[in-house]
Amino acid sequence: MDRLAAMEVFVRVMETGSFSEAARQLLIGQPAVSKTVAQLEDRLGVRLLLRSTRGLTPTEAGENFYHRAKRSIEEADEADLAARGAGASLSGRLRVGAAPTFAGLHVIPHLQAFLDAHPELDLEIVLDDRQIDLIEEGIDISLRMGELTDSRLTARRIAQAPRLVVGMPAYFARAGEPRIPGDLIAHQCIVQTTGPARDAWMFRKDSSEISVTVTGRLRVSAAQGVRAAVLAGLGLAVASEWMFSPELESGRVKAVLTDWTVAPIDLWAVFPAGRVVSAKARAFAAFVEAQMAASAPDTHSLRE
Repeated sequence: MDRLAAMEVFVRVMETGSFSEAARQLLIGQPAVSKTVAQLEDRLGVRLLLRSTRGLTPTEAGENFYHRAKRSIEEADEADLAARGAGASLSGRLRVGAAPTFAGLHVIPHLQAFLDAHPELDLEIVLDDRQIDLIEEGIDISLRMGELTDSRLTARRIAQAPRLVVGMPAYFARAGEPRIPGDLIAHQCIVQTTGPARDAWMFRKDSSEISVTVTGRLRVSAAQGVRAAVLAGLGLAVASEWMFSPELESGRVKAVLTDWTVAPIDLWAVFPAGRVVSAKARAFAAFVEAQMAASAPDTHSLRE
C-alpha cells in the first residue's frame, strides 16, 4: 500500500464525511476507498473511524492521524513544488478563516482573480468572528484583525487601516456632530462587545491623549451588527476604515472627530502553529496583501 496515497484517501474521507463523496472526488470506486481505510486501520492496529447509520465519526486516534496525515501531504506537496520551481501551479484545497464582514467586503468579491490564477485549486472560506482553533478546525490560513493574544501563532501583518468615528449624515443632522471626544458622552454610541474598542474609546491629538467611556442603548457582539446599526442611523461607532470603506468613499457614511486619531487596526495572516506554511497559504496571503494595498482608500480625502 502506498502510504502517502492512503493518507490522501483518509484525509479526503475525513473532510467530506463520506466514503462515496471521497471516491467521487478522487475519481475511484467507493470499494477502493473503504478497502484503503480498512488497510490503514489494520496496519496501524487502531480503529480510525466509527461507522453507523448516521455516518462516519472519527475516533481520537482518527482525529490525531488526520491532522498528522494532512501535514505530511502538505509537506510532500511543498517538496514537489520546490523541485518543479516557481512556475508550478497550486492544486488541492485551501481552507481559509476570516471575519464575515471583512471577507464579504474585501476578500470574496475579488476571489475570481485568485481562482483564475490557480485553476486546480479549490477554496473553502470559513466565516467566523471568533478566534477559532486553526488546527482543530482544519484551517490553513486565517485572516485576523487587531491584537494577537496567542504568542504561539505563526503570523504576518499584511495590512493596516485607521479606525474612525463614523455615523450616518441623518444621525448627525438629528443629534449634532461631536467636536471633541468628550462630546461623545451625549451621543448614542454603538458598542461592540468584542474587539479592541468596547466602552473605552481612546483618542490622541499631538501630545494629548483622552479616554472616553461611551454609552448607548445598543450593544452588539459582531462587526456586521455594528455596520448594520450605523447604516440604520441608530448611532455612531468606532470602526476600522475597512468596515465602511464603500460608504465613506461615496459619502453615505461620515467620519467625525477627524483631527483626533484612534489606534489603527492590523490585518494578520495567521497560520497553524508548529506546521510548515504551505505554498497555497503563502500565495493566498500575498494575494490578500496585494489586494488590500491596491484598494486602500485615500485616507486624507476621507478625513476632509
